[in-house]
Formats: sequence, structure tokens, C-alpha cells
Amino acid sequence: MKTNKIIYWAATGLLSALLLMSAGMYVFNNEAVQGMFTSFGYPTYIIYPLAVLKVAAVVVLITQGQSKIKEWAYSALFFEFILAFFAHIMINDGEQTGAVIAMVLLLVSYFFGKKLVEPKTI
Repeated sequence: MKTNKIIYWAATGLLSALLLMSAGMYVFNNEAVQGMFTSFGYPTYIIYPLAVLKVAAVVVLITQGQSKIKEWAYSALFFEFILAFFAHIMINDGEQTGAVIAMVLLLVSYFFGKKLVEPKTI
């Protein structure tokens, strides 16, 4: 049980750091991010909302126990990382490694978080 908790918090902490760095880049290095989004074919007006949502996801992942909102956060991040991976593949810029690392951390955090929940007995 203790090993599962350590793995969960390590993965969740690294994922949170990755998301916060990404959100910071969206805000403080906006011109470069706009260039990336333009090359992906994405509208640039979604950059700031994505940054806010990444910070919100970190807050939910860190503060919530097992709840529906946490499930939604995991789901949204899953789709974001899948879309980021394929966006980098489609423009062939070789930068998809970050999305793969994020996906691995997300899956480890999710499944080890599920292991920490005690099964309910009747």
C-alpha cells in the first residue's frame, strides 16, 4: 500500500509540474505558443483558456479525493494529451515526446490512485 501511494504521488506531482510549466509557457511565452498553434491549425484564442484549465486540473488532481470532478479532469487531460501527440505527429516537428511523457504520468497517476481506494464492503 505504501509503495502504491509513493508511486501515485510521484506521478501526480510530476504531472502537475508538467502542466504548470506548460500553462506558464502559454502565458509568459505567448508569441512562441501562438506560432505553434498556428502551425497546428488551431485557433490562437484558445491558448489562455487552456492555460487556465491546466491550472484548474492541477488544483483538482491535488485537492480532490476520488470524486466525479477528478474523473472529468483525468478524462479532459487524456484527450488533451492524445490531441497534442497527434498534432505534433501531423506537422512532423518531433516534439511529441512531451505528450507521451504526460500520457504515461497521467495513466500511472490514474491507475495507482484507483489502487489507493479501499473497496466498499456491504
